[in-house]
Amino acid sequence: MLLRKITGSIADFHARPIPEDLTEAEAWSFTPDHPALVLGSAQDHTVADATATAAAGVDVVRRRSGGGAVYVDPARSVWLDVVVPRHDPRWSDDVRTSVYWLGEAWQRALATLGVTTELYRGGLEQTPWGRLVCFAALGPGEVLVDGRKLVGISQRRTRAGARFQCIAYEQWDPYDVLDLVALDADERRRAGADLAGRATGLGPHLAALRDAVESELLGA
Repeated sequence: MLLRKITGSIADFHARPIPEDLTEAEAWSFTPDHPALVLGSAQDHTVADATATAAAGVDVVRRRSGGGAVYVDPARSVWLDVVVPRHDPRWSDDVRTSVYWLGEAWQRALATLGVTTELYRGGLEQTPWGRLVCFAALGPGEVLVDGRKLVGISQRRTRAGARFQCIAYEQWDPYDVLDLVALDADERRRAGADLAGRATGLGPHLAALRDAVESELLGA
């Protein structure tokens, strides 16, 4: 697998296509230059609270993969995409199982940091806030600690291959997202109470995670 280190705007990064002539799988280790609220492909721009995002100095960007909104802070998260061409042995036509190998690679990387994890092998979880917030629900291949999401993974598939988008946080705070989306006060309170225990962060291990997962993927 080829490793590419990329720095720049989140909008430009999401606009990168899956190359039609990709000869081998690639890992794109991305460091954004600015915080952003990243909406899923099925979410309209009105999901974001324009006043709140402007006041916070946060860009609003849509990705081409599915799922709910994700808050990205370069200082508090690790973001890495993996692109797999259809001729790669890791490719699978089964959308659900196609991501298991990647979740297992994250597990092995986390194990080198002393973090014990589980792999979620179920279908896309349906929860009250899952369509709004990515980390409110579990998807196939995602990595958990004590039943809480630690590594979120979404995917986009084209005739050229699949692009898996992965993110892990230093600390999970649902209000990072909830304070930037269009909710009334009661909805925000109820969502915050529900989401507080659904995900978790890596704490002081985050600084070492990027190197660990890059090394694991290069050996995959």
